Amino acid sequence: MSKPQRISARTKLLDATLTMVRQQGFAATSVDELCKAAGVTKGAFFHHFDSKEALGVAAADYWSETTGAMFAAAPYHEIEDPVERLLGYIRLRRDLLEGEEAEYTCLVGTMVQEAYASNPAIRDACRTSIFGHAETLEDDIQAAIDAHGLSPDWTAKSLALHTQAVLQGAFILAKASGERAVAKEMVDHLARYIRSLFHEMPVDQASHP
Repeated sequence: MSKPQRISARTKLLDATLTMVRQQGFAATSVDELCKAAGVTKGAFFHHFDSKEALGVAAADYWSETTGAMFAAAPYHEIEDPVERLLGYIRLRRDLLEGEEAEYTCLVGTMVQEAYASNPAIRDACRTSIFGHAETLEDDIQAAIDAHGLSPDWTAKSLALHTQAVLQGAFILAKASGERAVAKEMVDHLARYIRSLFHEMPVDQASHP
């Protein structure tokens, strides 16, 4: 029988960061709290990270790795039709809107709202994560454009980023209202919008004159 793999102090701290920052924000989360939640010493913290801000940058990268692996393995990739594949991604995002707000809140979306002006390194790490995730949708969007013979005045990249804008906004509305139902409604509207782009777009908007 193989021994269970030991989790490093660094990974424990990153996991604690993903949980606590989504619960209470980056600024409100102290190094002492993170060490306590991770079950590591403060010395171990500074062995792995020069500062709390360095941890924030690493947490954004870790978020990209962990969520990226989850989305990459999701079954919607097996759907043949590219529009339905894109809608499968939207359905998955809707299905993830369960539990308390902190459980479905985006870590990088939370951190960048706090740190965009005060910490460029964290801002840039969050941008890489958010824009990088959006890029994973571009091939499916372009395939849908090609399959429907469209020449729209928008790009696969712009629609991919729009999906993230709607999702991040939905998280904010859910936090403001204390109701995840409002977030689900926004995701439903996003799905309707995408269907309209590819199935109900007026002829004079489907291509350039």
